[in-house]
Amino acid sequence: MVTRVQPISAGQILTGSLFNERLAEVDRVSTHVELSLTELLQRADEEIGRAAVEVEQKVTGAEGRLAQAEARHAELLARRERRRTDLERQRALTLQAVERLASVLVLPHPEREAPEVRRLKPNPETEAAAMRVVMEHERVQGRQVYDVSEKNLGYDVTSLDLASGELRLIEVKGLGAASGTILLTPNERRVAEDRRDCYWLYVVTDCDNAPRLQEPIRDPARLAWHEVTKVAHYYLSVDAMTRPMQVREDPPPYGGQA
Repeated sequence: MVTRVQPISAGQILTGSLFNERLAEVDRVSTHVELSLTELLQRADEEIGRAAVEVEQKVTGAEGRLAQAEARHAELLARRERRRTDLERQRALTLQAVERLASVLVLPHPEREAPEVRRLKPNPETEAAAMRVVMEHERVQGRQVYDVSEKNLGYDVTSLDLASGELRLIEVKGLGAASGTILLTPNERRVAEDRRDCYWLYVVTDCDNAPRLQEPIRDPARLAWHEVTKVAHYYLSVDAMTRPMQVREDPPPYGGQA
């Protein structure tokens, strides 16, 4: 029996379940942002109040602390507005008409068995073990945890401390051995640089035996990452595929004979 599958357009995909999932994730991040930044603003308000009292009491250095607290409060307000604007833009994203600009033939890397290339290939079992360790660690800390690793957001886990309002966007990396090399995708690197205030890197080693979480790293974008740029390619003029091949000899020297 032959089953016919109706093709699904890109617009149908974006307005379907994937679109709803993206909106749900935006709402979840928005909730985390509001909780964390509101908590920080409340702390800044308290600091302003304490500094103001000290100013009235003529405590040495109080005016400087008041100015710092007010600047911190203003910076947090601006950050919250930026995040609100960014999230509203994400909610409004829609897919317009799709225009095909080119076709691409993707082939296996010719050096895919070389050690420096093999390490670029993810290991599902290692990644799954690392995710289990990180999710359990965050739950033990009393945080609200969500696995978003399948959504291609640039991180794998969102973790919210309900008591303090702290939000962590966690990228999880697993190593089968006790040491090795970890890699960030371009999307992960971009988000790490954009969300330096709450982006964390959790590395789990020894995933093949007894997984162990290393010390979590806040703002990993500040570290000295090395860009992987090794690419080999060749080009061929389109005309060369349609023109008959021509054999051309070099002309004889001036005054000479062919």
